[in-house]
Amino acid sequence: MKQTAVEWLVDQFETYFEKKVYIEKPDLIKMLEQAKEMEKINTDNKVIHFAEWLTNQHTLTLMHLYKKFEEEYYKKEYER
Repeated sequence: MKQTAVEWLVDQFETYFEKKVYIEKPDLIKMLEQAKEMEKINTDNKVIHFAEWLTNQHTLTLMHLYKKFEEEYYKKEYER
C-alpha cells in the first residue's frame, strides 16, 4: 500500500528526531509543501482510479448516461 502524505511527513519528523537534529524553518516549510503536493497528487490519482474503475464496472450504464447527456444537455447548449 502506498504511503500517505501524512505518513511520509511523520517519517520525515521521526528521522530528524532520531538523529536529534533541529529542523530549520526552511526545511520544515519544504517538507510541508512537499506533503501538500503529495496529498494533491494522491487525491488526483484517486479520482482517476475511480473513473477507470467506474468505466470498467459500468460501461453500459455510462453509455446510456452519455446518450442522455447528449440529448438533454449538449444538444440544447450547442445547437444553433
